[in-house]
Amino acid sequence: MSSTFYIPAVNIMGEKALNDAVEQIESLGFKQALIVTDPGMTKLGVTAEVKALLQEHGVESLVYDGVQPNPTVENVNAGLAVLQTHQCDCVVSLGGGSAHDCAKGIALVATNGGHISDYEGVDVSKKPQLPLISINTTAGTASEMTRFCIITDQERHIKMAIVDRNVTPILSVNDPRLMAGMPAALTAATGMDALTHAIEAYVSTAADPITDACAIKAIELIRDNLYEAVHNGSNMQARTQMAYAQFLAGMAFNNASLGYVHAMAHQLGGFYDLPHGVCNAVLLPHVQRYNSQVAAPRLKDVGKALGVDVHGLSDKDGADAAIAAIVKLSQSVNIPSGLQELGAKEADFATLASNAMKDACGFTNPIQPSHDDVMAIFKAAM
Repeated sequence: MSSTFYIPAVNIMGEKALNDAVEQIESLGFKQALIVTDPGMTKLGVTAEVKALLQEHGVESLVYDGVQPNPTVENVNAGLAVLQTHQCDCVVSLGGGSAHDCAKGIALVATNGGHISDYEGVDVSKKPQLPLISINTTAGTASEMTRFCIITDQERHIKMAIVDRNVTPILSVNDPRLMAGMPAALTAATGMDALTHAIEAYVSTAADPITDACAIKAIELIRDNLYEAVHNGSNMQARTQMAYAQFLAGMAFNNASLGYVHAMAHQLGGFYDLPHGVCNAVLLPHVQRYNSQVAAPRLKDVGKALGVDVHGLSDKDGADAAIAAIVKLSQSVNIPSGLQELGAKEADFATLASNAMKDACGFTNPIQPSHDDVMAIFKAAM
């Protein structure tokens, strides 16, 4: 059985990566870019900085900065209108996962036509999206380098999972200088999102030796650097290592896919408009406890990567120790303890579970749960 490894053609990382990136963009011959970002980037002056750098290298740009924390169909449509009006020949996403996902939606519809909901599922599109350059400002989602695009359909109260090789950016940029100003809570949430990516990829039914290596190294880097990045955000060494960690985790899940943590977290985010990384962090130990029925040996490996001494432990005990280590790390960076704290309601779990079972991210979970199983996991996470 063959496997395919997806990754952007060019990936620039480290301090001053942004300056190197604009030279790459100039060399590609683009003339008119749409910058897709959020109001926060504009208020901080980062959007203006990127716009000026592009102009210095002969690339004019328009800005769409209406991206919401959970980007919506309306955000995609609004950005697409700006792109089409000004006949942009490329898209530059600036921010975290929300900006990148919205930009992917815009770029995909720009070349394929129709409505973004037409592309829900796996590899539905027929044509490559408009060229996308993704400049990342958070260390978590890895959306700047993946073929995953998550868009909220507010009418259906769900997050659509679009998993499509055609939404892979052509260039990703991870400059830790752009991450230095991330608030502690956002650093924690995105860091735990990266940990979730790595663990779900490692226990995925589509894992292979390449994704395994990426996942384990990502877990080790998160173990060593997340706490410091959260509690001392000016530590550029920790910021840099977290940038590498989230990228490695992205390489892992971009090719091994994910599992029921994401399938369930998407429903919470779409239904209650909750932050994605926090939902993942709360659900992660509970889904892995369920997965340990069949994935205990792999979870024992996760425990070792998290710094647990698993020597002499049975697979079951090793898996339990890994789950305890996940909880301990989550608590150390002040993640909420349960879904009740986030405002989730048990009365909604039947609907949330039904929608989770349709989410493409769940297809590679190591065990396929029943509707009752998913509801039970939601209840355990309260």
